[in-house]
Amino acid sequence: DCSWFLFLFCVFLFTLVWLYFTIIILNDFHNFNEFIFRQRKLWLDWSLVLLIGTAVLITYSAVLLVLALCLQLCGQPLKLHWLHKTLLILTALVVAAAFTGLGIKWAEEWRSAYISLQATGPFLHIGIVVGMTLLAWPLASFIYRTRNTGLKVFLLLVYCMVMIALYLAPLGITSPCIMEENQLPPKPALVGHRGAPMLAPENTLMSLRKAVDCDVQVFETDVMVSTDGVPFLMHDEELTRTTNVQDVFPERAALNSTAFNWTDLQQLDAGSWFLERRPFPTVQSLSAEDRDQVTEQRIPSLEQVLEAAKQSNISIMFDLRPENHSDYQSFVNATLEVILQSGIPLQRVLWLPDRFREQVKQQAPDIQQIYGRKRLQNEEPLLHVNLPYQNMSSEEIRQYRQDNISVNLYVVNQPWLFSVLWCSGVTSVTTNACQVLKEMKRPIWLLPSSTYLMIWIVADCTSFLVILWAFLLLRKCSQRRQSAESETDVLLTKINSLMHE
Repeated sequence: DCSWFLFLFCVFLFTLVWLYFTIIILNDFHNFNEFIFRQRKLWLDWSLVLLIGTAVLITYSAVLLVLALCLQLCGQPLKLHWLHKTLLILTALVVAAAFTGLGIKWAEEWRSAYISLQATGPFLHIGIVVGMTLLAWPLASFIYRTRNTGLKVFLLLVYCMVMIALYLAPLGITSPCIMEENQLPPKPALVGHRGAPMLAPENTLMSLRKAVDCDVQVFETDVMVSTDGVPFLMHDEELTRTTNVQDVFPERAALNSTAFNWTDLQQLDAGSWFLERRPFPTVQSLSAEDRDQVTEQRIPSLEQVLEAAKQSNISIMFDLRPENHSDYQSFVNATLEVILQSGIPLQRVLWLPDRFREQVKQQAPDIQQIYGRKRLQNEEPLLHVNLPYQNMSSEEIRQYRQDNISVNLYVVNQPWLFSVLWCSGVTSVTTNACQVLKEMKRPIWLLPSSTYLMIWIVADCTSFLVILWAFLLLRKCSQRRQSAESETDVLLTKINSLMHE
């Protein structure tokens, strides 16, 4: 019973940690959905499958643990059924497989989890202290009832070591949001990831307009060039995910996007997929007018987007794809030509591609060069960098800020992540959820170090007193129970002797 109770407790903790990871990786889960579609041509919001499966596992293990604790407090044996033992082992194996898959296929999410601790660390510490403090009651009850001295000593030592580690844990907890209110950096600017993809089909003029409504300062997109030399907006190498190319050109659907001419591209519907597949839950809340606009969207040319950006007074940042194409230099030339003819102020064009960068600097020196890497030693300071949010620590962000280097991190969708980066001093973030981050007037939480120190000390002292009270109270109850049992044994002995006489 003791072994299975410990196993149940460990499975619950294991599953609880996986639930935490599940919530964290939701920030990046749209990338996973896109990856699955490119591999299997099947669109599904796999985050729902993940959340439902995790909820089932955590609910099952939590209910079993609560029942086991109740039995323990009542002094009853656990007597776990073989079916529950089998299901617990399967739960542990499923969660272990999930962690293994995460580590192999999506290793950058480990860094995401580390960053998340900067947002949740102080609160996780208090929650774990509370949970371990409540565990003192069934532990004390078990210790006073068992007669195995070795087991008593082992459990007490383990519990004491865990509690001491928890009491000292804040010494290692750091967060950029532990600061005074007057030290908070300015709110990061918002960069619309392919526009406002939660409100309109990505990489369309409607998506750009929705991004402008969300106070986005930069429209981030991807550019490809058609066979007849027209730069247009498209992220994927194939057109199948964001157009109806399989209906219009079924025999050519698997071709690269650059294999189509501009006349063919204009025949494609670039909006209806948004209503059919619902890449984000926000699609359900679109108005009837917005739904009508969605069905009218076509693949926009770079010229059209630059004109819209010029009228909306926002900047445009783009990558040029595919970089391994044999005609990439001609793509660069065609793109530069459109930019120079558009009349948009070149300072509002942010250039991401690395290849032929020097050529671009010579032909259009006023275009802002954005680098997708960190600066190197003994290198002239970069003015702008664009990196995944997992690749920059809070310390590096502060250092770049001091050196007047603009830092844009992508893709940031969740308020907790935006809050951490805001406190760190990042210049801007690329986001799918501009409508959510727009409404944030301050980080989710901001805590002066003196206040956090006080909370830490009060929580630890309260926990210690409650644990001490639990052990003393249950010891007294145990002594009373033993005394009552002794009196009962004496009485039964006397009655037994009288009956024999």
